[in-house]
Amino acid sequence: MKASEIRELTAEELAAKLGDLKKDLFNLRLQLATNQLDNTNKITEVKRDIARVNTVIREKQLAEKA
Repeated sequence: MKASEIRELTAEELAAKLGDLKKDLFNLRLQLATNQLDNTNKITEVKRDIARVNTVIREKQLAEKA
């Protein structure tokens, strides 16, 4: 998911997206531990998406204060 797409989401949608991504990361780590994960690059992609969402959430918080 691109940062430009994430910036278009509302605060509630961002919180929901963050929760979904964290659940996905948990499931991917579980699959990795049980040797069921074929593409380990998905973990990296999800972690980066979480970082993008957190960045946009912080940007919006700072914009509200300014």
